[in-house]
Amino acid sequence: MTFPVSRPRRLRRTAALRRLVAETRLSVDDLVAPLFVREGIDEPQPVASLPGVFQHTRASLRAEVSALHDLGVPGVILFGIPERKDAVGSEAWNPDGIVQVALRDLRDDLGDDMVLLADLCVDEYTDHGHCGVLDGHGSVDNDATLELYARAAVAQADAGVDVTAPSGMMDGQVGAIRTALDDAGHHQTAILAYAAKYASALYGPFRDAVDVEIIGGEDRRGYQQDPPNAREAMVEVGADLEEGADMVMVKPALAYLDVITDVRASVDVPLAAYHVSGEYAMVAAAAANGWLDGDAVGMEHLLAIRRAGADFILTYLAGRAAEILQG
Repeated sequence: MTFPVSRPRRLRRTAALRRLVAETRLSVDDLVAPLFVREGIDEPQPVASLPGVFQHTRASLRAEVSALHDLGVPGVILFGIPERKDAVGSEAWNPDGIVQVALRDLRDDLGDDMVLLADLCVDEYTDHGHCGVLDGHGSVDNDATLELYARAAVAQADAGVDVTAPSGMMDGQVGAIRTALDDAGHHQTAILAYAAKYASALYGPFRDAVDVEIIGGEDRRGYQQDPPNAREAMVEVGADLEEGADMVMVKPALAYLDVITDVRASVDVPLAAYHVSGEYAMVAAAAANGWLDGDAVGMEHLLAIRRAGADFILTYLAGRAAEILQG
């Protein structure tokens, strides 16, 4: 009987061997936890479509971040839910707005021991739910919106943010923000650009978490990327880097692993991917029904995103993944 010379199974025989030859590794250091902080509540509020995720009070946010810090998670990204909304989203740059006060709380608690990121958009703050100011025809006015983003970035930097993360997909947003930060003396505040953010159907639970409903049942397809397009992502990434982005992101992650791989092959800056609310919620719902092992599938998701080329992952699984990785 002739036996094969090459036997790849030899290196799969034991867990120790598999660990030794693993091509991709997932670490606690690869995780960033998205967290929601809401103004005007006395107790954290569960998000029904995101099991295990809460709209936090300032106090419960501090406790949650402290717990994540103890697990070794290196960073968190904040999203705010204000009490008051208006046509331009002015609470996004209010020095006493919910994200700004939360940033100051966390900076007081942690110093420089954890990376504090903040999403930069105005959809949570506008009464119409769009990511910018509307023109007379009800469309988002790109250039007028850049002025709002610049003000919000400076407010976040004044409050102590390490990394501001513009997510609105306005043309020129990174350049406007970089100029505003530098003019305000915030030369060390970094920018993580949501460079390739697709108009995905996977954001529904997130919009529940931030209480956003777009007026008239409209959508964001006029400014977020169209799902059929991959080459266009490289145009967006290139533009953001030229304008001064320090890091770039692909969002969502699992349905766009090809885009993550393409971006990784083309740029040398750190690359993030956002394992979004719908990706998390599908796993949580199936696990709750006993249809799959939620922990195992969640970790497989994260490993796949790393294998595709992401340097770090924004994920609602951050706390649980950290527990698993820490043993």
